Amino acid sequence: MSRPSQRGVSGVRISGSSSDLGDSQKKDRTEKEDLDRRASSDPSSFAMRFPFRMVLPDNSPSKCGINGNGFASDPFITSSTRSRHKLTMLLLKFSLVLIVILALAGSFWWTISISTTSRGHIFLGYRRLQEQLVSDLWDIGELSLGSSRFKDLEFCSLELENYVPCFNLSENLALRFSDGHEYDRHCMHGMRQNCLVLPPVNYKIPLRWPTGKDVIWLANVKITAQEVLSSGSLTKRMMMLDEEQISFRSASHMFDGVEDYSHQIAEMIGLRNESNFIKSGVRTILDIGCGYGSFGAHLFSKQILTMCIANYEASGSQVQLTLERGLPAMIGSFTSKQLPYPSLSFDMLHCARCGIDWDQQDGILLIEADRVLKPGGYFVWTSPVTNTQAFHRNKDNQKRWNFVHDFAENLCWEMLSQQDETVVWRKTSKKSCYSSRKPGSGPSLCSKIHDVESPYYRPLQACIGGTQSRRWISIQERSIWPSRAHPAKNELAIYGLHPEEFAEDSETSRMAVRNYWSLLSPLIFSDHPKRPGDEDPSPPYNMLRNVLDMNARFGGFNSALLEAGKSVWVMNVVPTTGPNYLPLILDRGYVGVLHDWCEAFPTYPRTYDMVHAEGLLSLEYGQQRRCTMLDLFSEIDRLLRPEGWVIIQDRAPLVESARALTTRLKWDARIVEIGSNSDERLLICQKPFFKRQPNYA
Repeated sequence: MSRPSQRGVSGVRISGSSSDLGDSQKKDRTEKEDLDRRASSDPSSFAMRFPFRMVLPDNSPSKCGINGNGFASDPFITSSTRSRHKLTMLLLKFSLVLIVILALAGSFWWTISISTTSRGHIFLGYRRLQEQLVSDLWDIGELSLGSSRFKDLEFCSLELENYVPCFNLSENLALRFSDGHEYDRHCMHGMRQNCLVLPPVNYKIPLRWPTGKDVIWLANVKITAQEVLSSGSLTKRMMMLDEEQISFRSASHMFDGVEDYSHQIAEMIGLRNESNFIKSGVRTILDIGCGYGSFGAHLFSKQILTMCIANYEASGSQVQLTLERGLPAMIGSFTSKQLPYPSLSFDMLHCARCGIDWDQQDGILLIEADRVLKPGGYFVWTSPVTNTQAFHRNKDNQKRWNFVHDFAENLCWEMLSQQDETVVWRKTSKKSCYSSRKPGSGPSLCSKIHDVESPYYRPLQACIGGTQSRRWISIQERSIWPSRAHPAKNELAIYGLHPEEFAEDSETSRMAVRNYWSLLSPLIFSDHPKRPGDEDPSPPYNMLRNVLDMNARFGGFNSALLEAGKSVWVMNVVPTTGPNYLPLILDRGYVGVLHDWCEAFPTYPRTYDMVHAEGLLSLEYGQQRRCTMLDLFSEIDRLLRPEGWVIIQDRAPLVESARALTTRLKWDARIVEIGSNSDERLLICQKPFFKRQPNYA
C-alpha cells in the first residue's frame, strides 16, 4: 500500500523512491531474480559481475550450471576444492596487502602536501581514508567467511522471549555464584544470541501516552495473576487485573495511598506538598525496587523524573512492567558492584520495602547509596525495620535499625523526620562534616585514584566517594528545573566545555529533531501495512514514549525533544569508549547510564519505541572493532518494540555497511542524504511486527 510523498526538509534528500520502505527491498529481489536468469543463460557475464564467486567452494557434482548457493560453476576449472581454497586465500592476502600499501601511500601523500593544504582538510582526508580502510578490511573478512554470514537472522526460540543477556541465572548457578550473586550481572559468561526475539503470542502495540501509563496489555509482560495478587510491595498492590489488561488507575484508597505517601514525604522534608519538590532542588529520583513504578508515575505530573532500578526477575519483573508503562527503568543491583552512574548523580534515593538489607556487608550498600546521592540530597526509607513502636515485638529489627541509624550518622546524614515506617535523611552539603567526625567512627574518604566518575560495574568501595569532584554542589544551590537544563558558562567549565561548543550541539540537536519528525510524520500518519491479525487503528499508531539515545554526548537530543513538546523520556547512554559527559547530563536534570555497547544493555526485550545513534558507528567501528556490527544491531533489535524506529546518523561508508545489515534483520530501511556537501548520511529504519504463531516452538 503506497504512502503519501515525503514532506520537504531543507538540506535533506532521500535516496531512492519516496514510497513504502519495503519498495527498495522489492526492487532488490527483482534485480536478483533478473540476475539469476542472466547467470543461468550467460555464466561468463555473471562471473564478470561477481569476481569473488570463487571464494565459495563448489559442492555441486555438475561441471556446468548453477550450484546450490546460486553461483554459476565454471566448466574450465578442474582443480580440487583445496586448491581453489588456497587460491582464494592468496587473493584475499594480496588484496589486504594492496589496501595497506594504498593507505600508507595516501598517508604519505597527505604528509608531503602539508605545506600547501590546510591542516583541517588533511585531518579530514586522513580520517576518511582510515575509516574506508577499516571498512574495506571488514568487508574482506566478511567475504572470507562465505555466504552463510549474509543470510537473514533466524527467529529465537520460545524460551528466549524475555531473554536478558548477562543475567543468565542457570549459568550463574552452574558457575557456583550464590548469596544473591547469581542474580547479578555477569557479562563475561553470558551467551550472545544473534537471533531475532519474537514477541509473545498475543502481544499488542502499547497504548499511547498518557493512557499507556495507567493501562497495559497483560500479554505484553511476563506476569501471572497470582504474582499480581501476592505481591507485597507498597506500589505493587496498586493495580487491578482483568482478562486482557492491567490497570493502575483506581478510585480505591490504595491508589489514593500513593498521593498520600508522597505528600507525607514532602511534609517530612519540610515542604507543603510534593509539588514543591522542584523548588527544594529535587528533580531526579533513583527509586530502588520500585514495585511497578506507581511512585514515579504519580510524581511525573510534578515534573519529577524517577529512574527505577531493580534486580533481574525472570517473571513478574518490576523493571519490565515499569517500562511497559512508559516510565524510566533498568535492571540494577546493589549486590556486589557499583551502579554504572557517576558519583553525585541523583537528588533523592527512595526505597519503599525495596528488599535491600542496608545493615548487611558492614554498611557498604549504604556507602554506595551515599556515593550516587548529590550533596544536600535526600534518602527516603520505608520499611518495617524503622517502626520503633514494634521494636518490643521484634528485637532483630531493632538491632538492624540501630546499625543503620548509627551508620547514617557516620556518613554525615542528618535525620530529618521519622513517621510510622518512613524515615528521611539529608546528606550533608559541607565537606567539613567528615573531618569533624570522631576518629575511626565512620568510613574514610576515597582517595583520588578510587574516586572516579566512570564506575562501570566496579566492585563496591568501602570509602565515601564524590568528595574529590568539582561537582560537589548542594542541590539547594543549583538552578531550579527547568533552568538546570541550560547550564551557565561557569557551570560548563566544570565539565571542560566552552559555551560555543555546547550551543552548537544544542542547535544541531534541535535541527535534527525537526528533520526527523518531518521525515517520520508522513510515515506514521500515512497508510501502513496492517498488523498481523489486527485491524488498523486510527493514526497515529506509533507511540513514541521510551527513547534510547545510544551516544548522548551532552544530552542535546533529550533537550531538543522536550523543547519540541514531545511526550517522551530519554535514556541517555554514554559509551565507555568515548568521553564521559554523563555527569553533565545528570546535572542537567535528565537520566542516563554508562554502557559498553559490546555488551548487552541491562533491560528486557521490546523496551524502547525509538533508538537514536549519532556518531556511534564512528566511535565503535571507525578505528577498532571489539565486536561486530551485527552484534550491535541484533542487540538493538532485541531492545526495540515492534513497529519501533531506528535513526542512525554517521559517515557514509559506515551507514552503507549498516544498511546492508538491516536486510538480515528484516527491517524496513532507507538512507537519507544530509545536504550536498556533507559526508554523513541518515539511516532510518522501522522494525516490522512479526507475530509468533500459537504453535511456534
